Amino acid sequence: MTDHASEISKVTAPVDGMSRRSVRPLATLSAARDGWRFVILVEIENFTVLRRQHGRARTDALAGEITATLRELVDGATAISIGRGTIEMTFESEQRIALTTAITAIETAFERPVDVDGEDQQIDLLVGAAATSSLRRDDVRLIEAAERALAMAQVDRVAVVHDVTGSPETVDRIALARDLSHAILRDELILHYQPKVHVRRQEIASVEALVRWRHPVRGMIQPNDFIPIAEESRGIVALTLWTIRKVITDQRTLAEHGHDLTVFINIAGVLLGDTRFVRQACTLIQTSGAKIGFEITETSVIRDPESAIANLKVFAGIGITIAIDDYGAGLSSLAYLKQLPAKELKIDKLFVTQLTSSNRDPLIVRSTIDLAHALDMEVVAEGVETPSALALLSVMGCDMVQGYLISRPIAIEALIDFLDNDRHVATAENSRAALGRMATVWKRG
Repeated sequence: MTDHASEISKVTAPVDGMSRRSVRPLATLSAARDGWRFVILVEIENFTVLRRQHGRARTDALAGEITATLRELVDGATAISIGRGTIEMTFESEQRIALTTAITAIETAFERPVDVDGEDQQIDLLVGAAATSSLRRDDVRLIEAAERALAMAQVDRVAVVHDVTGSPETVDRIALARDLSHAILRDELILHYQPKVHVRRQEIASVEALVRWRHPVRGMIQPNDFIPIAEESRGIVALTLWTIRKVITDQRTLAEHGHDLTVFINIAGVLLGDTRFVRQACTLIQTSGAKIGFEITETSVIRDPESAIANLKVFAGIGITIAIDDYGAGLSSLAYLKQLPAKELKIDKLFVTQLTSSNRDPLIVRSTIDLAHALDMEVVAEGVETPSALALLSVMGCDMVQGYLISRPIAIEALIDFLDNDRHVATAENSRAALGRMATVWKRG
């Protein structure tokens, strides 16, 4: 432990010096409801070379210091490592030009070599970014636009920015439904996974599976565009069964790497009244022995409560964990809530993202946590993006958290790396200082 700490200090001290010499924080960028939201993805292009030259421990420490430096460049920005050599920054501003200013500051800060162990070392960065109006905020669409921008930056060798403020292109719904059917049959869809962290145990409790579709002609199609079409065309049955099969396969891969986790799948409301789907899903899960959870929205139960509750009890009866998703976003009904065989309740991110800046949202979240615990359910807060929100949720007694502070949705290979390296632990450490402050304020209040 001592030797490892001393090695890291050899790396971080020169980088700290670089931060004081080269980096000047931008003027405060205040968030506004009618302003802009930005995502910047920064890739350390020569990360592999650095690891060969300086070793894993030193290079990981150097990457952490680079992340801290990027965070200092823009007041109010978050910067987190999302994979080997890739850093994600998010921030808001009233002015669109703030993104250009931030990218310029990043490039300027790393123009000169950095002193690492007495040697000048060049840090080569690639930048891909995306911007959207706060009024049109869609974090999934924004991050995927930034990913496309980074991919272009890797080819063009210059910073690339995508603007996603315009209205989405009109989609040919009939053609898209047909293409989706073909994509399912040809196994062209992919799954990304977003971890849930158990707050008290500080371990990954489970992961949520999210479907992604890279159309061979249209490119990345947003779930908000193709999921409703799948529901209308009844392609949602085939899509969900494909998802279950893929999750079963990926869960076996996780187990082979020593990670025994429950995987949650989103179940559309129309499926809760479909006895044929219920039968097929139960057969798949029972014969595989997979540890599966189903996330359902409260509104999906209200549509046809008798069938929905009956089939949810069937699912629970064979060991499927039921979670209530987006709680509070719809017309919550306590009458239905107490009848559901649910073990988890997920607080909608609408309340979580405003947790530390609103007077009412903390009260709503705290009362929801108390209600869920009274019904013997664990609580998951989704949309956790800041250490202060995580700290406050911990004080409130929230059981699990999920969001970009922990990890964005990632492919199975990246998930295995995330789990192997306990990347969620750094998030817990970063929130400890905030936890002390929040605990004092909350208990005093």
